Amino acid sequence: MNAGHIQPSERVATVIAELKELFGERLAVGEAIRRQHANSLTFLDAQLPDAVVWPESTADVVAIVRQASALAVPLIAFGAGTSLEGHVNAPDGGIAVDFSRMNRVLQVRPDDLDCSVEAGVTRQRLNADLRDTGLFFPVDPGADHATLGGMAATGASGTTTVRYGSMRDNVLNVTVVLASGEVVKTAQRARKSSSGYDLTRLMVGSEGTLGLITELTVKLYGTPEHVIAAVVAFASIAGACRASTQAIQLGLNVARLELLDTPQIRAVNIRSKLALLEAPTLFVEFHGSLESCTKDLETFRAMAEAEGAQNLRAASDEDGRRQLWKARHDALWAVKSSWPGREALVTDVAVPLSHLAAAVEETVADIAAHGLIAPIVGHVGDGNFHAIVMFDPHDTSEAKTVEAFLDRLVERALRFEGTATGEHGIGQGKRRFLLREHGAGVDVMRTIKQALDPKGIFNPGKVI
Repeated sequence: MNAGHIQPSERVATVIAELKELFGERLAVGEAIRRQHANSLTFLDAQLPDAVVWPESTADVVAIVRQASALAVPLIAFGAGTSLEGHVNAPDGGIAVDFSRMNRVLQVRPDDLDCSVEAGVTRQRLNADLRDTGLFFPVDPGADHATLGGMAATGASGTTTVRYGSMRDNVLNVTVVLASGEVVKTAQRARKSSSGYDLTRLMVGSEGTLGLITELTVKLYGTPEHVIAAVVAFASIAGACRASTQAIQLGLNVARLELLDTPQIRAVNIRSKLALLEAPTLFVEFHGSLESCTKDLETFRAMAEAEGAQNLRAASDEDGRRQLWKARHDALWAVKSSWPGREALVTDVAVPLSHLAAAVEETVADIAAHGLIAPIVGHVGDGNFHAIVMFDPHDTSEAKTVEAFLDRLVERALRFEGTATGEHGIGQGKRRFLLREHGAGVDVMRTIKQALDPKGIFNPGKVI
């Protein structure tokens, strides 16, 4: 069928009718449902799809892709809607493909330390299933109900990246449906391979623009023998950054290493009724044997004190660790409740460790110079930090100030040989920075996109 002679609205209506015949009640067109599948935490308004469909198998996804491809109708993959850069918006309309019913843990292989799951399995569900095996899946983007498929598509990471790596490091293979309707499994389960192009890493982080991930195999890890958590305040934010960098350089068994600046600590003290010293603060967690964790903690204490640390508190029991980490876990909600009536825009840059202190110091100075409200939270063990900008969405002047700050933040990260996005992805929100970071590499990306998705049906308006 030649889609070029049919109006876009007619093409969408035809595909919706065809999918309705195939999926019945598993396809919906109501506005409330469509709005739930078009959330955005950027400056962009929500852009609704024309319909939502719920596949229950890879075969269902193949049927959806073939129908949409025939008439060049856009398809937008939807996991749990936790992404932050407008990934699930539908600027050209089309069909949102909701993977929440593809939620089976297919096979757990304890001897191989891996498991295979459908794309709609959440990280919380997977770890609940693994609880009695002595294994766990470590990638933690901060949203328990994030789906493994969505995390793979966006190349997610989070608080444990410093020890266990990101999704790019922990996905062994994916099963993906291409624009032709062909099903491709990108690799086998071996921990390493020199066979051909790395199709797995091509798909992981592609943000749903090259195909629809339906299944994936991920690495698992043994539950740590011992865990010690510590919280320590610093006289300066630069001192906190230097201490975090030294901890990594010394090879300490750090599993989490998080920074909260003074405004962020003040906000969590108010919301969570804590009494933390209002100063730049590191939250650290060590995994390993009792002996190694104890030794690492003492090494870290001495190193931190040399950088102006004070009032270090540690805990090894679960309740104690949970209490110490409460401020970090409540960070975003504390900021939102501290400035009611404003919206939160969570920025995301990463720099090499040697430039972390300078990049954060410059950012703090920039925030102060322009009168912005922007507490800082950082996964500083891997050079990644976020300024949570609180802004009035109805104030156009403030919006321009925030946009200019975002530009300077990214330019600063690139000047330090960093990246515009450490973990949130490009989506719609950061497309304008892609060329600055990758130069001629963007043309290579366009070539790949054209080869795999010649009609541009997969998540249009994102990345490229």
